[in-house]
Amino acid sequence: MPSRYAPSVPKHEPAQLRLAVDRASPVPLYFQLARQLEAAIEDGALTPGSLLGNEIELAASLGLSRPTVRQAIRSLVDKGLLVRRRGVGTQVVHTDVARPLELSSLYDDLAAAGLHPTTRVLHNTRGPAPAEVAAALGLPESCQVSVVHRLRLTRGEPMAYLCNYLPSDLLELPTAELESSGLYALMRRHGITLHSAQQSVGARSGSAEECGLLGEPAGAALLTMRRISYDDRGRPVEYGAHVYRASRYTFEFRLLVRG
Repeated sequence: MPSRYAPSVPKHEPAQLRLAVDRASPVPLYFQLARQLEAAIEDGALTPGSLLGNEIELAASLGLSRPTVRQAIRSLVDKGLLVRRRGVGTQVVHTDVARPLELSSLYDDLAAAGLHPTTRVLHNTRGPAPAEVAAALGLPESCQVSVVHRLRLTRGEPMAYLCNYLPSDLLELPTAELESSGLYALMRRHGITLHSAQQSVGARSGSAEECGLLGEPAGAALLTMRRISYDDRGRPVEYGAHVYRASRYTFEFRLLVRG
């Protein structure tokens, strides 16, 4: 008795990707295909830039009609997950990271979203606090602070350039630990309980250094975030000045009507 499933691998798919449709299911075939492709994009089996081939190739390899494949692809194009390129075929595009505004680390948020964050520590030292940093942390100007500059990546792609300043006597910041987890996780392991933060979000053109690190064209628009974090005793314990790729990243706000 033949199986009701017809797994196949389109010509341009990575070898590990398997697609199958259940013709006996009440779920439309186009929707089954779209859901599987979306899941493959979300879990990294289909990476940004991967080619699916054209509709004719996909339809033939899956044993589906061309209109069915076209409808599946159109639904993912509308979601911003795929793009049709003339002479190339259907290609996976980079998806945005949408981050809620709450007191959490970028590393924790990306890990929770299944985006496999990695960190490259670019600078980890102690130095005199700039005036703005000293004021934010309640320290004398030019007081020594811990200075950490990091590049945060997801699936090998740069996402954010993070500059953080902490009181020098707060905790040790081993580079290996900063690269294996987030700053807030390291603080929690040392008994520091974060309670609240003051934060501002903006946008500006990136510097040559920032755009180079983030893989953006010179002068590209970047999202900015400045944050002062406080522990459960009300002590300022961190000043962060971060820039994010506007082409890959958004902040989400929840707005309430004041009674």
